[in-house]
Amino acid sequence: MNNTQHVKIVVADPSSLGLFGLAMVTFVASTQKLGITTGLSFVIPWAIFLGAFAQLMAASLDFKHNNIFGATAFAGYAFFWFSVAACWLIKLGVFGQALMNGIDMGQLGFGFIGYLIFSLFMTIGSMETNKVLFIIFVLIDVLLAMLALDAFGAAHWAHTVAGYTELAISLVSFYGSAAVVLNHHFGKAFLPTGKPFGIFK
Repeated sequence: MNNTQHVKIVVADPSSLGLFGLAMVTFVASTQKLGITTGLSFVIPWAIFLGAFAQLMAASLDFKHNNIFGATAFAGYAFFWFSVAACWLIKLGVFGQALMNGIDMGQLGFGFIGYLIFSLFMTIGSMETNKVLFIIFVLIDVLLAMLALDAFGAAHWAHTVAGYTELAISLVSFYGSAAVVLNHHFGKAFLPTGKPFGIFK
């Protein structure tokens, strides 16, 4: 007789970690854009470890959940922060004078446009998750548009708008992270996140 046993591995919802990572990096980065703090040296660690690694960890766990939307979102934005941190390091001359002298801000602008395209179709998907995530994605759309304008030098005010938008993303993401943790912990909707729009599903 062939006795087959199946082992089920339960993986906790990683959204709380991913949203916390996003909240932290945008919180710190926004202060630099708004002139509350100066320089990028102490923004970079938060971008790498919270913006990138925390979201990448959340993505890997969401893949195990078979949650393609969550996994793609967290992984996509994790690599965004890896790339942004690398750009900052190049700008600061960490990788040498040659790379620093070869900077073309237009390339960064096109990178932001590419991510805006990604973010727009992810925003459509977020409409069938909850309203907190939808708000975060809409704010990310605005942020990426402002960052692109700023990179191309088209509008100086875009830099300030990007800072306020990052701060808003941070606050909503803190709320979203808290909601995931506390709602699961208490077994009820302790912090409401809003129902899906119900348009596409």
